[in-house]
Amino acid sequence: MDAITLLKDDHKSVEKLFRRFEKAGDRAYVEKREVVDRIIEELSIHAAIEEQIFYPVTRETVEGLEDQVLESLEEHHIVKWVLSELEDLSAEDERFTAKVTVLIENVRHHVEEEESEYFPTVRDQLGRNALNELGDAMVEAKDAAPTHPHPKAPDTPPGNVVAGAAAAVTDKVGDTVSGLAQGGRAVVEDLVSRVQGVQKRATAPRGSSTAKRTASKVREAASGGR
Repeated sequence: MDAITLLKDDHKSVEKLFRRFEKAGDRAYVEKREVVDRIIEELSIHAAIEEQIFYPVTRETVEGLEDQVLESLEEHHIVKWVLSELEDLSAEDERFTAKVTVLIENVRHHVEEEESEYFPTVRDQLGRNALNELGDAMVEAKDAAPTHPHPKAPDTPPGNVVAGAAAAVTDKVGDTVSGLAQGGRAVVEDLVSRVQGVQKRATAPRGSSTAKRTASKVREAASGGR
């Protein structure tokens, strides 16, 4: 799956939840709590796959993204802190709606920057095949992503890969952690290598069969060989 399409779909899903919250009545405490719990889960997973795979791989393979990646990580950091506070805050608390409103404003700003600046740059330089390889790895990473915010955890490889998988165990009791917990930086390096290889082979003969083999290897790397 195309990595950028995957992330944009996530953005749309979260935006629908934002609008639902904004339309809820002032005293619709049960509905607001339910919506916020879903927002927390969606944003936690989304942030994890960006931090574990999309940001580090595009940072290594696309020119001129250094500052944007660092700013995005800081924006994630702020959002995760707010999410962690909302987890323990009653929907009837006088600060609850105000805190969610600030969260929504921050996320919308972050999304606008990604979709208008970051994503177009990545698409122009990586191309369709490489984005599909990257997207396939991100789809698998979702299965091992934490479903709650962990603002104190590392947000760059290899620490975030290991910490993210460990957090996922806590967040999803009974789930099996994928091999993303093993390999850390090696997983990202392998994905970078695959993406660069796809770029180089884009015009090579039998490109479609090569892409299929590469996709399989990327998925294997992302899942730790399971």
